[in-house]
Amino acid sequence: QVRVAESGGGLVQAGGSLRLSCAASGSIVRMNVMAWHRQAPGKQRELVASFARGGSTNYADSVKGRFTISRDNAKNTVYLQMNSLKPEDTAVYYCYARGILPTTEDFDSWGQGTQVTVSS
Repeated sequence: QVRVAESGGGLVQAGGSLRLSCAASGSIVRMNVMAWHRQAPGKQRELVASFARGGSTNYADSVKGRFTISRDNAKNTVYLQMNSLKPEDTAVYYCYARGILPTTEDFDSWGQGTQVTVSS
């Protein structure tokens, strides 16, 4: 069983910054992808940023140039540095992890989410 836990959300004014952290724990042989998604009220969950095992990153167009994803492979931890925040960034942010268990089975796990609220 792989557990994913986020931290670092909160309330910030427009133009401010926040840093989210996410740690995956459990029997993980290989972590392939760690990513951040978000879901605003009344909207579908969307990918914000992802970090693949080989080091490649991917960002939603709406956050390019403002958000940066980084990863500590040794700790199975991923971070999301969010700068120049806008009210439209308000959402619950979810961490996602996908990899391989000791049984050679794939896993994918979601965190419980952390609220980010940006006031205008």
